[in-house]
Amino acid sequence: MLIDLKIKNYALIEQLEMTPSPVLNIITGETGAGKSIMLGAIGLLMGNRADSKLLFNQAQKCVIEGVFDISSYNLQEVFAAEDLDFDNQCILRREISPSGKSRAFVNDTPVTLDVIRTIGDNLMDIHSQHDTLQLGDTSYQLDILDVYAGNTSLDIYAGNSSFLKEYHTAYRHYKKLESDFNKLENQLAQAQKELDYHTFLLNELDEARLEAEEQESLEAELKQLENAEDIKLKLSQAVQYLTESEFNITSALKDTAYLIGQLAQFSGTYEELRNRTESCMIELQDIAGELEDAERKTEADPGRAVEVQERLNLIYTLQRKHQAKTIADLLAIQAELEEKVKSVLNLDTVILETKKAMAAAEKDVFEKAEVLSERRKAVFKKFEGELYALLAELGMPNARIVIQHKVTPPSATGTDEISILFSANKGAAPQSLVKAASGGEFSRLMLSIKYMLADKTALPTIVFDEIDTGISGEVAVKVGKMMQQMAQKHQIIAISHLPQIAAQGDYHYFVYKHDREDRTVSRIKKLSDEERVNEIAHMIAGANPSSNAYQSAKELLSL
Repeated sequence: MLIDLKIKNYALIEQLEMTPSPVLNIITGETGAGKSIMLGAIGLLMGNRADSKLLFNQAQKCVIEGVFDISSYNLQEVFAAEDLDFDNQCILRREISPSGKSRAFVNDTPVTLDVIRTIGDNLMDIHSQHDTLQLGDTSYQLDILDVYAGNTSLDIYAGNSSFLKEYHTAYRHYKKLESDFNKLENQLAQAQKELDYHTFLLNELDEARLEAEEQESLEAELKQLENAEDIKLKLSQAVQYLTESEFNITSALKDTAYLIGQLAQFSGTYEELRNRTESCMIELQDIAGELEDAERKTEADPGRAVEVQERLNLIYTLQRKHQAKTIADLLAIQAELEEKVKSVLNLDTVILETKKAMAAAEKDVFEKAEVLSERRKAVFKKFEGELYALLAELGMPNARIVIQHKVTPPSATGTDEISILFSANKGAAPQSLVKAASGGEFSRLMLSIKYMLADKTALPTIVFDEIDTGISGEVAVKVGKMMQQMAQKHQIIAISHLPQIAAQGDYHYFVYKHDREDRTVSRIKKLSDEERVNEIAHMIAGANPSSNAYQSAKELLSL
């Protein structure tokens, strides 16, 4: 439950703090005094979007902080799911800077809006006038029925598994498989259009039997073949210069070595020079031998030249066709084409497997939807009867409630379409709430439904924003009693304009405007017993209550 609320620098609120009762808290005040502003601030604490234009002082940041006692509400798994440490006391805080930047914290840990919204949804239920209008929406009515039937994950006390969550999981799985199946079929249709072309390209590359290094080798061989005669002539001439001509180099070196050798007796230097000359001669003889081998092996081979040229032309053609620079690039393209062709051939198998999985998932969806539907239908009469009894207590003895049910194709909420039909007057056929209910009837319907659901949820705090619209007199007293009963298991904070309800509160807070020299500010104070009498008398009779109004106020409080 909420044990402390601080609001700083928000709208008309410069600074405000309240410490509500664990049971029923009533907030009253003049129109425009700031009651709805407080609700807006609490909404920010629950993760609503922020607007820096609502800052009281545009030069300072806005801070809204709520401290909650959650020791009795088994919320450890909720915190664990968001990777947050659990403590018996939970602090939610929102900060909005003058630049519009918003920050959220749970127990001083920075979190996203989604996280603080998830935590807040487990701590407070804020009922605004918009929620009353939402009651006319059939999807909202189905949500109500699911909570009533215990199908949601909110029923943590009973320990029931969430039937709705199980259905959601099965439905999401089915829709994922359905999406995958459609994508695979589209992929197959597109792939089949390209299969023949890819197969042709792959066969062309397969037939080429490319080898990684052959292009460089072939280009070198072709160059050799195209210049074979010139190469042979030059090799022959080189051999002659080295060994065969009258003045060949090796003979000259031999004579040179002989002459230097005759000088060796005069100096060791000459001996070294002779040895070096002989080494040169031996090296040149080896070179000459290799040149002779090369000359013998070099032969013009026009047939082989044509063969090599054709092979290279094939490689060049494939490179141009595939915009590849090397054979390695062509081999990579070949491997890619193999995968594409293989994947198309495998798609039929994948599609068949996905289709089988989708059929199994669809069966699971219908089975879980049937369980969910039976649980919903099982509470129709009980829901109608309990709601009728509460409305009769609230001054609508002739009200009729009928739940209309229709089977639909599977959707995110199951295979049921629910519509709550209502009539307030005897003899009138029940119609949809939008057509049949007035403002006051909507308020009583919503309060009765909230009362019915209170025992089936584990929310620590419920906030009502003028749920008493359109009611008065004895009905208002009964509404107040109903809130008192709800407050035995839930902390209730109710913004009200009715004295009959205000008198039922354990704590009574009064919101008022205070005019300073520079501007008007909104303030709140907890009323003493005497101040409560005065406030309720003013609610009964206006600005100048009579002694009868004071007496009526005391009587209401004594109830």
